[in-house]
Amino acid sequence: MGRLVVIRANDIAGSSVRNPQGDEIGSIKDVMIDINDGCIACTALSFSGFMGLGEKIYAVPWEALEYNASDNAFILNVPIERLEKGPCFEGETWPKTADREWLAGMYTHFGVNPPWERGIER
Repeated sequence: MGRLVVIRANDIAGSSVRNPQGDEIGSIKDVMIDINDGCIACTALSFSGFMGLGEKIYAVPWEALEYNASDNAFILNVPIERLEKGPCFEGETWPKTADREWLAGMYTHFGVNPPWERGIER
């Protein structure tokens, strides 16, 4: 069993997201909670494209991120090309509710099983 790591939700927003080589690729804009299942549905990752142009917000499964406490940053072990082809929001036009089909597609894109398929219960 792994070591328990607890972080405040307020401290997650704005956290740096890096690739495994340590290069900053963006930051966590927000965390979306599935209030029915009591788990994190996804994170909203703010990512600026080439040379910082064209900021987009990408939906990324929480399980695709690994917290690095020594750097107070999250590691996304996914090629940038996969991130850029993933589900994204334009500006502030986030989906008001995410249905299971949309979430399942996002999880599949990143190669992560959705919580409801892993038997996670409240």
